[in-house]
Amino acid sequence: MKIAVLSRNPRLYSTRRLVEAGQQRGHEMQVIDTLRAYMNIASHKPQIHYRGQALEGFDAVIPRIGASVTFYGCAVLRQFEMMGVYPLNESVAISRSRDKLRALQLLSRKGIGLPVTGFAHSPDDIPDLIQMVGGAPLVIKVLEGTQGMGVVLAETHKAAESVIEAFLGLKQDIMVQEYIQEAGGADIRCFVVGDKVIAAMKRQAKAGEFRSNLHRGGSASLIKITPEERMTAVRAARVMGLNVAGVDILRSNHGPLVMEVNSSPGLEGIETTTGKDVAGMIIQYLEKNAEPGQTRTKGRG
Repeated sequence: MKIAVLSRNPRLYSTRRLVEAGQQRGHEMQVIDTLRAYMNIASHKPQIHYRGQALEGFDAVIPRIGASVTFYGCAVLRQFEMMGVYPLNESVAISRSRDKLRALQLLSRKGIGLPVTGFAHSPDDIPDLIQMVGGAPLVIKVLEGTQGMGVVLAETHKAAESVIEAFLGLKQDIMVQEYIQEAGGADIRCFVVGDKVIAAMKRQAKAGEFRSNLHRGGSASLIKITPEERMTAVRAARVMGLNVAGVDILRSNHGPLVMEVNSSPGLEGIETTTGKDVAGMIIQYLEKNAEPGQTRTKGRG
């Protein structure tokens, strides 16, 4: 197969591993800088051009679209879809998962366990918003943040009011969530490919920190997940319409709670921790499924 990898940086671990895994299995791999691809939209024959050449003959595309370029990246991916190229994750599903509020609303509608979450616009509603999620301590999240940025733990009611007021004063959209004390600064990253959790790791925040992201100095270790956690991760990925996803789960007193569903999960932490060839499994998934017209959401928003 001829496979495109949409990535800003060919030297990133995840991009490199996907290219290596594809080449080892005999496929032609091409890394395309998402922001350098440009399109002819209003044409009877949809096209993507890259560095002065029309891109043609691709069987599949692997989107590794960074959060900061979601809008443009999804437009490029949509164009590939219009050309009949099979996407590992569809543009509709990526847009859905990147909108944190919409993602939680969709998961909630399907009865998937979530931390109690509040969302408001007016500063007048802050006291009730804090009560709604069970009071302090609570977590305040900027809707556009990634890798733990824009996430604040407010330990007292007063601190929560001040932080929420500050964010709303800056016209910043935020969510307020209950703090799951019993998780002890740890979460579980379940790596879903197709309808299976192929690898899982526990991420533990460093001392004095509550965010477990590896970019924030958290540590990763092997973990055995329960059947309920496995099912929750698979269902969450399915609700988003994602074929490949990193589902972050908290262990709470009332079962597994989904914190986030990531549409471009990094490979370095999970491969290093579990010793599994995750990149190879992603390529195998494409080999089985990459046929025109096999998309999951069929373009539904």
